[in-house]
Amino acid sequence: MNHDHEHYHKPENKVPWWKTSFGMACIFFFAVAGYFLFMEHRAHIGSNWIYLILLACPLMHMFHHGGHGGHNHSDDKEEK
Repeated sequence: MNHDHEHYHKPENKVPWWKTSFGMACIFFFAVAGYFLFMEHRAHIGSNWIYLILLACPLMHMFHHGGHGGHNHSDDKEEK
């Protein structure tokens, strides 16, 4: 297998985004927003949870496979 592309390596001393003050503020904001969203819509979620699980399957396929280029791998292509 011949890989001609370069990989990006993160610097070792970089602080993760969730440990910064902006990251903590974002996590807090999304936690509060998620709580109020859940409390306001828990009657809808409770009666339709099976549809939410079924909807998660195509969404995960769409976003997870799109993140790494789908099913088109470099091994499948013909080299000239």
